[in-house]
Amino acid sequence: MSTLSSFSSQPNPNPNPNFPSPMLEPYLEQQQEMQPDPPDYEPQNDDVYYSDDNNNPPRSFVFPDPDPNSVSGSIPTLLHVSFNQDYGCFAMGTDQGFRIYNCDPFREIFRRDFDCNGGIGTVEMLFRCNILALVGGGETPQYPLNKVMIWDDHQSRCIGELSFRSEVRGVRLRRDRIVVVLEQKIFVYNFADLKLLHQIETIANPKGLCAVSQVAGSFVLVCPGLQKGQVRVEHYSSKTSKFILAHDSRIACFTLSLDGNLLATASSKGTLVRIFNTHDGTLLQEVRRGADRAEIYSLAISPTAQWLAVSSDKGTVHVFNLKVSLGNLGSDSSDSPPDRNLAATTSSSSLSFIKGVLPKYFNSEWSVAQFRLLEGARYIVAFGHQKNTVVILGLDGSFYRCKFDPATGGEMTQLDYHNFLKPEEAF
Repeated sequence: MSTLSSFSSQPNPNPNPNFPSPMLEPYLEQQQEMQPDPPDYEPQNDDVYYSDDNNNPPRSFVFPDPDPNSVSGSIPTLLHVSFNQDYGCFAMGTDQGFRIYNCDPFREIFRRDFDCNGGIGTVEMLFRCNILALVGGGETPQYPLNKVMIWDDHQSRCIGELSFRSEVRGVRLRRDRIVVVLEQKIFVYNFADLKLLHQIETIANPKGLCAVSQVAGSFVLVCPGLQKGQVRVEHYSSKTSKFILAHDSRIACFTLSLDGNLLATASSKGTLVRIFNTHDGTLLQEVRRGADRAEIYSLAISPTAQWLAVSSDKGTVHVFNLKVSLGNLGSDSSDSPPDRNLAATTSSSSLSFIKGVLPKYFNSEWSVAQFRLLEGARYIVAFGHQKNTVVILGLDGSFYRCKFDPATGGEMTQLDYHNFLKPEEAF
């Protein structure tokens, strides 16, 4: 994939003036006539399109079984994999189309293969509803790499598009916003009419790093800043921006808690992960993945903000205990810079009493649980809906669901394994 960051990245000023307000209603037991929702419609958490209820399996007119003689019978090339906003589902983009899976219980619940093996390089779900954001990918992209297509699976067609002058690096969805990430710019759109609301300049961002909160009424966006190691936090409710110098080296990965109050960041060194208060930028905690350099692939904060999971090229998923007082978050009481020595005061290391003698890595907090995978393979991680569980997705098609013991820690227990690229695993 070529880099087009040298070109202007201005969006189409009027991408689709007739863009309809997307229908985000679920399919019900009795199919009802769908009417467009008013522009100010905000779907609720119970708007379920991809059902995960075992007692109500998907109906044939919604999720047809794949034709065994079609191209979907072959093993596709995986181009993209990502969780939805509540980590209950995940989507994968392939050189043939896209597929949607449920995490617990694991099962493929929908697939769509395009004619001529059209590739999807990015597929972003909107919780479990019928609206997805698609970007082309692979050797024969289904859509141009510089366009975000808004796909309505009720209508089995695209209902809108956003065009740019350079390749799209990432897309993030909220119920009210669409965020598009380019190499050095980020654009924020209103979901109802695709009106451009905000644009942000960033440092070179080839990975498309960006994170958004998912709590209604509070919109927090985090992206790279304009200098190495810096992150920018946009609080749209209070119309404030916060710049945090999180690391000395470039940012490799970050994630937000669902409410946007906590930010976890990792640098290209991959040894430390830092947790910040997004409101005042203070460093709340520092944990250590290891002593050797590593490439961090993903970070995840549990819905309760009690746990942090980290995956890297070292082949181990780590779970850390977050020691954050939630009552102290959500205020802008301090404008002081991050205190980089705070981690030493909150350290749980049994050797911290001689922290003045031992090297710094003995002072850092270490993970309470681990799960071993293939070293060098790419994995992303999230917390499962069952208590103390972790879901791991590999770009080799592997799916793991594991359980950790918060009291004893140590190696996690594997509960489930599947390979979602194998045709015999489908349905």
